[in-house]
Amino acid sequence: MKHGVSTLLLLLAAATPAAHAQQTNLNETQLLGRQVFAQSCGICHLQPSLGVKTYGPMLNKAATAGNDEVMRAFIVNGTDRMPAFKYYLKPAEIDAIIAYVRTVPVPDAPAPNAQK
Repeated sequence: MKHGVSTLLLLLAAATPAAHAQQTNLNETQLLGRQVFAQSCGICHLQPSLGVKTYGPMLNKAATAGNDEVMRAFIVNGTDRMPAFKYYLKPAEIDAIIAYVRTVPVPDAPAPNAQK
């Protein structure tokens, strides 16, 4: 049973959207961050399928205006809409999440619709 659960978690971590999955040159910390992000943050911050909105904002390197301490405060203390992770995640895991999110490119702005 343990093997099945760990395999399922590994598959879930690997099944991230294209913007998050395209990165292949991540260091060890960033890889850990991608895994913890997928497991702990993905339910709200990763788009599950096309056309479905997320509960929280999509995160990328521009999140919190690039300020790692602000992002750490959000993760540790939570917000009105986000739980605090200070008792759930270790400081090294929080650092890894931040390191990973800083590698996620900012998506291209959608082209304005042409008016006829």
